[in-house]
Amino acid sequence: MNYFYPFLIMSISKLKMFKQLLRLSKLTSKNLKQSRNYYTVKRKAINDEQYVAKQIKQKIQAKGPITVAEYMKEVLVNPMAGYYMHKDMLGESGDFITSPEITQMFGEMIAVWLINEWQKAGSPRPIHIIELGPGRGTLSNDILNVFNHFKVLHKASLHLVEVSPFLSSAQARRLCIQSSLTSNDGPAYRRGTSHHGIPVFWYNTLEEVPSGYSLLIAHEFFDALPVHKFHQVHGSFKEVLIDIDTKDESEKRGEYKFRYVLSRHETPMSKTLIRKGETRDHVEVAPDSILISQQIAERIKKLGGVALICDYGHYGNGTDTFRAFKEHKQVDPLVMPGTADLTADVDFKLLCSTFDSDKDILCMGPVTQREFLLETGLQYRFEMLKNTIKDGKRLKNLTDCYNYLIDNDKMGERFKFLAVFPAVMKKIFERCPVVGFQTAPH
Repeated sequence: MNYFYPFLIMSISKLKMFKQLLRLSKLTSKNLKQSRNYYTVKRKAINDEQYVAKQIKQKIQAKGPITVAEYMKEVLVNPMAGYYMHKDMLGESGDFITSPEITQMFGEMIAVWLINEWQKAGSPRPIHIIELGPGRGTLSNDILNVFNHFKVLHKASLHLVEVSPFLSSAQARRLCIQSSLTSNDGPAYRRGTSHHGIPVFWYNTLEEVPSGYSLLIAHEFFDALPVHKFHQVHGSFKEVLIDIDTKDESEKRGEYKFRYVLSRHETPMSKTLIRKGETRDHVEVAPDSILISQQIAERIKKLGGVALICDYGHYGNGTDTFRAFKEHKQVDPLVMPGTADLTADVDFKLLCSTFDSDKDILCMGPVTQREFLLETGLQYRFEMLKNTIKDGKRLKNLTDCYNYLIDNDKMGERFKFLAVFPAVMKKIFERCPVVGFQTAPH
């Protein structure tokens, strides 16, 4: 009785989610995998780790210092040797780890939340499940498992926006019984059939995804979008650029070193991207985040659906967050470009202002990952799974994974969630509030 008492004062929406969590217990309690075990993906050998550095040096020599956004784009998605293009960077053997890779409980909570909000809209079909930057496909796989468990995959399809040929191949191995690259007869460059029998498609951009009611997830996607950096000097903003470090002797040893410099004058981006009344000394703006937010808004308001954005970031008060990670350690982003992940904190205030500028869109959040997961029932899912485990080592592993997701000194506080709906859902939400977003409107 103690477990059920707190739910007596919850909304109808929360009660429905709890019932779904109880049904979910049958999904994985028998063969639980709290700690992920992955197939091995062979890394494509890069003959020259200095390839990207050479390309950047040549570009700077040809036209002068480049923006941080240009640098990020070259480092991350250079077709020949970009960081995301030819390697598996996730997991313990990679450079960083994400919430879905830690435990399946994360993906299960996302899936139950999506089903709950989909049902409020009247369970429309067909369903387009869309993930932006799906990594290894782990989150999509967990979502499909839960959707299949609740028998809601009828007339559903999975659409993955992924620019990396290497990662799209890894996603296909995880998600599909068969897949193949396509000819140029449509926007999708790869097609397949999932283990649950639904069609799966891969695209380079969100705009290429066909029309349909959309359940869209962007988990650790916006943090990888190229940022322009600006520094305020004597009341005006100068753009931070990247130049060759001519004083460094490392090139004689076959290495290339770069350095930050300030633009001498205002740049087109400093005139365009700096908001009026900006008081921070250091500002980072990702123009693509504005563009993609607008695309998400257009899709949701015209076709119906929901978008859930999950990332680490701030609410308009972040400053110098551009950094690099290699083997789970922070490293100099200007050293050995192409061998480490580049990232910058997401400005959720900028995302909110973009969505709020559209009167037909309803934006909720951001809330912390801890708030969202606990509100959606992670603690109860954890208790259900804990009761099925007899082995002490496995129980400790499950507990560690749970704590890693919600502890404030781990992922709980740093990661934020933002939800986007069509404004026509507002009256429904007045009766059945959106779970996870009731306590912190932006």
